[in-house]
Amino acid sequence: MTNEKDAFLRELEKAIRHHPNKVAIMKEYETHVQEALNEGRFDEHHAYQFLVDTLGTPKEIADAWKADAQLTPRKMQWLFVLLNVALFIGGGLLTLSYNVFHWQWISIIWSILTDMASIVMTIYILFWGLLGYEIGREFGHSGRKLLKRTFLLSIVPNVIFMYLIIFKVIPHNWFEPLLNVSFILLCVVLTAGLYPVSLLGYKWGKKASVS
Repeated sequence: MTNEKDAFLRELEKAIRHHPNKVAIMKEYETHVQEALNEGRFDEHHAYQFLVDTLGTPKEIADAWKADAQLTPRKMQWLFVLLNVALFIGGGLLTLSYNVFHWQWISIIWSILTDMASIVMTIYILFWGLLGYEIGREFGHSGRKLLKRTFLLSIVPNVIFMYLIIFKVIPHNWFEPLLNVSFILLCVVLTAGLYPVSLLGYKWGKKASVS
């Protein structure tokens, strides 16, 4: 490493010395700086100024990470778990209300959502991409295990719901005209693809954390 690069990283390490993820943060920035040098984005004699212009001063970077430290992995994990549970509870209450109470305003909402099923599913997929992105952005390299744990916990309502549908614990006529063999297979395929979507979001977020 050049002296200017060394100086920048030494100052950064000193500035974040009390951060709980200091080792992972330094590894991220060392990798990012080396990749930038390999790509020819700066020359060795102007490394420090380039890094300051691109990333901010070591103190600015450290201050940003200290602020992010308030969001712990456990808080992030349960935030997304509870958000997914809330989505299922909301959907369950809507379905129950539509099939039991037959309120007009519920029927209107139900009709709109069933007509926009593909859009709703796309938004839901993006939710899982956001899960990965936020974990990657907040926790970088150390967030990979957190992503797996969060995904496994968050996917539980999806699996339970599919089980209840497939084994007809929930009446199929509740979901007409959506529920058919093709739609069920599509849901299975999309569920299987949620982790790759989350992983892609994680990689994007991890890159954004040091860009």
